[in-house]
Amino acid sequence: MSNNIGDPGHGHSPAAWTTVVIMLVAVALGTLFFFLDMPVLVWASAALLVVGLIVGWAMGKAGYGVNGSKYVAKEH
Repeated sequence: MSNNIGDPGHGHSPAAWTTVVIMLVAVALGTLFFFLDMPVLVWASAALLVVGLIVGWAMGKAGYGVNGSKYVAKEH
């Protein structure tokens, strides 16, 4: 096994998890709406995807990212 010195955490932070959940919901809904031929909602899902990216960036800047001041790493 390798030593975890300098390991950035691989995104195990509240900002990363929130971003992934929002974007996963957006992709799932976009796929469903594409299948149901609802183009307006497909574009709304694309907008939600961008919102997820912005939320993750904002949470990272607020200190909830891997190296943020409000993030406490858990031992594995």
